[in-house]
Amino acid sequence: MAGTLRACEATVSDPSDAAAAYRFCQDLAASHYENFPVASRLLPRRLRKHVAALYGFARIADDFADEPEYDGVRRQRLLDWRRQLLQVGKTPATHPVFVALEHTFRELGLPVQPFDDLLDAFLQDTEKKRYSTFAEVLDYCRRSANPVGRIVLMIHGYRDEELFRQSDAVCTALQLANFWQDVSVDLKKDRIYIPEEDFKAYGYSEGDLRMGVVNEKLRGLMKFEVSRTRALFEEGRVLPERLSWPLSWEIRLTWLGGRQVLRKIRDQDYDSLTRRPSLSKGDWIPLAVRALLK
Repeated sequence: MAGTLRACEATVSDPSDAAAAYRFCQDLAASHYENFPVASRLLPRRLRKHVAALYGFARIADDFADEPEYDGVRRQRLLDWRRQLLQVGKTPATHPVFVALEHTFRELGLPVQPFDDLLDAFLQDTEKKRYSTFAEVLDYCRRSANPVGRIVLMIHGYRDEELFRQSDAVCTALQLANFWQDVSVDLKKDRIYIPEEDFKAYGYSEGDLRMGVVNEKLRGLMKFEVSRTRALFEEGRVLPERLSWPLSWEIRLTWLGGRQVLRKIRDQDYDSLTRRPSLSKGDWIPLAVRALLK
C-alpha cells in the first residue's frame, strides 16, 4: 500500500517534463494487474503513453475510493482529483498524471467529460451502497465503465457513435460480470450491486446474502443476472471486427474474458457467494489464441 500512497501523493518538479510524467503513468500501469490490457506492448509506441495516462488517472481515483488508507477522506481526495482535472490546461499541474493528461488532451483532442464521469462514479461509491433498480445499476455503469471504452477508442482515433454504443455494451457487460463475480468481495465493503427489485422478484434478501444462504432462490437470481449480462456482451460482439489490429485483438480478448467469467459462475451452479470465480493463466492462454483466430 505504501507504493499506492506514494503514487497518489506524487508531485512534479518540472511541469514541462511530459516524458517524465508519462513514465510515471507507465510505471504505475506496469505495477498493477487488471482484467483488461493496459498499455500493451502490442500498441503503437505513440499511443502507449496516452493509454498509460488514462490508466494512471483511473487507478489513483479508484484507490481513493477503495484503499483503506483513505478511510474518512475518500470524498475529499476525489473532489481534489476532480479539481485538478478541471484545471488541466488552465493552471500548471502538480501531479504527473495531470501533466501527462494535459499533453494527451492537447495531442489527441480528447474531451474532459468522460474523465469527469469516471470521477462521478467513484464519488457515488463513497455514498451509495445499494441499488433499487437495474436502471440505477446501468446508470452507474454508464459512468464507471463506459467512459474507459470510449476514451480508448478516441485514443486510437475512433469517433464513430455506433462504435461508441457497441463499446458501451461491452464495458457495461464487463462491469456487471465483475459485480456478479465479486458478490462476496463487495459485501465485505458493504456494497451490493444486485438490484433490490431483483431480490424481491426471486424471494431472496440482503439478509440471506449476509448469512451466506445458498439456495435455489439465489441460483435463480444469479442465473437471471448472468443471462442479461450475456445479452449485453452479444450486443458488442461485432465491435472487435470493426477495429484495427492490435486493438481488435485486445478488445476481443477482453470480451472473451468477460464471457468466461460468466461461464465460471455458471459452472459453480450460479453460486459466487461461497467461492469467487476467477480466471487463471490457464484460462487466459486459450482465450488469447481464440482472440487471434477470430
